[in-house]
Amino acid sequence: MSAASSWRLITGATGLALVLSACAGADSTDNAGVRGAPGSEWWAYGGDVFGSRYSRLDEVDRSNVRQLTVAWRYETGEADPGFATREEPTLEATPIVVEGIMYLSTPLGRVIALDADTGEELWVHDARIDRFESYGDFASRGVSIWVDPALVAAASTGSGRVDPSTRSTSGCDRRIFAATIDARLIALDAADGRPCQDFGGSGQIDLRRGLRIAPFEYPAYQVTSPPLVVGDLVITGSAIADNSRRAPASGEVRAFDVRTGQLRWSWDPIPQTPLDPAFETWQEGSPALTGSANVWSVMTADPQRGLVFAPTSSPAPDYYGGLRKGAGRYGNSIVALDAQTGKVVWDFQTVHHDLWDYDNASPPALVTLRRSGEPDGGPQAEIEIPAVLQATKTGMLFVLHRETGEALFEVEERPVPASDVPGEETWPTQPFTAAIHPLSPHQVTPEDAFGVTEEEREACREILGALRNEGIFTPPSLQGTLVMPSTIGGAHWGGLTFDPVRQIAVVPVNRHAAMVQLIPAEGFSRDSAEAESGRLGLGYEYNIMVGTPYAMRRRSLRSPSGIPCTPPPFGALVAVSLATGERLWETPLGRMPVGDSETLRLLPDNAGSINLGGPIATAGGLVFIASTDDPALRAFDIDTGEELWKAELPAIGQATPMTYRGPSGRQYVVIAAAGGGSHGEGDYLVAFALPRR
Repeated sequence: MSAASSWRLITGATGLALVLSACAGADSTDNAGVRGAPGSEWWAYGGDVFGSRYSRLDEVDRSNVRQLTVAWRYETGEADPGFATREEPTLEATPIVVEGIMYLSTPLGRVIALDADTGEELWVHDARIDRFESYGDFASRGVSIWVDPALVAAASTGSGRVDPSTRSTSGCDRRIFAATIDARLIALDAADGRPCQDFGGSGQIDLRRGLRIAPFEYPAYQVTSPPLVVGDLVITGSAIADNSRRAPASGEVRAFDVRTGQLRWSWDPIPQTPLDPAFETWQEGSPALTGSANVWSVMTADPQRGLVFAPTSSPAPDYYGGLRKGAGRYGNSIVALDAQTGKVVWDFQTVHHDLWDYDNASPPALVTLRRSGEPDGGPQAEIEIPAVLQATKTGMLFVLHRETGEALFEVEERPVPASDVPGEETWPTQPFTAAIHPLSPHQVTPEDAFGVTEEEREACREILGALRNEGIFTPPSLQGTLVMPSTIGGAHWGGLTFDPVRQIAVVPVNRHAAMVQLIPAEGFSRDSAEAESGRLGLGYEYNIMVGTPYAMRRRSLRSPSGIPCTPPPFGALVAVSLATGERLWETPLGRMPVGDSETLRLLPDNAGSINLGGPIATAGGLVFIASTDDPALRAFDIDTGEELWKAELPAIGQATPMTYRGPSGRQYVVIAAAGGGSHGEGDYLVAFALPRR
C-alpha cells in the first residue's frame, strides 16, 4: 500500500470532553493563557498539553536568526561544591513561561521562578531531597501549571472579579506542580513558591505510597518528567529501576485532584483482572507478579476529547521475559486513557514482549493532519484528522488516529528472530512502519564497521563479528547480541516537533549500536565481573536481574578510541512529510567531542554526534535543537535542513529548548546547559534574542 493510499478518514466516539483549563489552548498550535497573545507563552513541557512543540512566534526567522545573541544567563548554582551529590545530576529541564514568569525545576528538587525578560530570580522552593542517594537517572525535566478556571473566566469577561466562594483556602489560584526525583508530588503557589497547604499533606504527596507493588528499595522508584495538568487533575507517571528484578515496583499512572490532592483514579499498565481484554496476553499468572511497564516519559492530553496519552515502557526485567511470557499488551504501548476515569479507550503496542529496553521514551505529539478529500464540499475540500505521532527507540515513526488508535500510515507485522535462551519465548512478529521508512538503520554488519584508521576499523569488525546479529529484534543471547538501534535509540526521550503549516515532523535520531549478553546467574559475581571489565577497559554495565536465571551485561559498541563502530552520521536530524510519509531531508547533528584524541580529530565534519534532547519548531521556518555532545544550540531551516546558526554554550544542552515572547515584546529562545568535565562546567539557563532595536 502506498503512503497516499494508506490514508483514510476514521470517525468514532470522542469521549467525554473536559472543560479546557488555562494550561491548554484551543488546538495543538495555541499556547494562549490568561494573558498574552496566542502562542506568546509556553504553558507546558511541549508548549501546551498537546506536545507539538510548535510556536507561532516569527520575530526570529530565517532572515535574521544569525543575529541571535545571549540576552541573559541564569546559573542554578548546583554545580558548586556546596551542592555535592553521590551521583552526578543533569539539568535537563524545559522551562515554562506564563504571564511573564518562567518556572523550572532542577534535579536537586528546587523549583525556581525567574523574570522572563531578565532572568532575575524571583523565588526558589527547595524540596530538600536526599542528595546522597543513588538515583538512576538524576534529572528533572520540568514543571506544570494549573490556573483556577475562575481566573480564566474573569480574564475572558474583562471583569477581573473572581467569586470568593471558588477561591482555594490557601490562596494558590495559580499552582506550580513539580515531581521530585524522590517521588513526591508538590503543589506550590506560583506567586511566591510557598506550598499549597490544602494539597495532600501540607502541599505534597508521597508517590511511593499506595502502589500495587511497593519499591524494593528507596531509590528504585523516582519521577523525572513533569506532571500532566488537564482540567482539575494532575497526573503522574514514574521512573523505575526496571532491570533489577521481576517486580521492582508497579507502574501505576495516577490522577489527583489539583486542589486537594485526593486520588481520583489509578491505572496499572499491567492488567490485573481477567475482565480486561489485555489480561490474556500475559501468561502463567504473570500480571500479579510483574512490575514496571511504567510511564517515565512526558504524557500529553486532548482536553476536548477527554483523553490522556500515556507512552508506556517495558515490563520488568528488560532483557529476560521468561517469567512474563506473552505479548504483554499495554506494555511498550501508546495508551489513550479517559481523562476522567483512567479507563483504557484504545491502545497500540509498538513492541511486543520487549527484550531490548525499547521503552516508549518520547512524548506522544498530538497534531492535526490535513488531507484533501471528496466529501460534500467537492474534490478540493480538506479533511482535518486528529493524530498522534510517536517516535520510538526502534527509529520508527508511528502515526495513529487520535480517537481510535488505528494506524494512519500502514503498519505491518513482520517475522523476527527467535530466542535460543532456555526459558525464553520471543513474540514471533513485531510491528514495522511500512509507509514511513525507519529513521535509523535496523542492521549493521562487520563489513559496515567504521573506523578513521584501518586499526580502528579492524577492531570494530572484530567486535561486531563476535555477536549474534540478525537485524533489529535479534533477541538477547548467551553468546552476546548486537542491538541496533541501541538502547538509547533510534529516536529517544528528546521526542519530535511538528510544524502544522508545513505538515512536517522533525525527529532527532541516533545511529549507534550496543551489545547485550545474558549470563547464567549461578556462580555469577557482579563485583568480580565489574572489576575485570574495568581492568580490561571494556566498559560493561552489569545487572543481576534478581529472581531470574540470568544476569545481564551490556555496553556501547565503540572502537578503542571511543568512536562508535557504526558508520556516521552517529546522530542526525530527520524531516518527514506527514502529507506523504516521505523523508524530506536529513542532516548530521552536532559533532563528537574532539578532546585530546588525535583519532577523534580525524573524524569527518559530517560525523554527527550521539544526542539526547528534543527540538522545537517556530513560524519563522526554524527548528532549534541542542542535545549533542558538543556544547551548542543550533537552528536549522525546516524546509531544507540547512544549519543556519550555531551558538556555543557553557556546557552541553541535553534538554529541549523553548521559546516565548517576554513582557518587553522580544522573542526569546531558551535552553538548559549543564555538564561536568569535558561537557563544560556549570548549570545554566541561556536565553537568546535578537539585538534590541
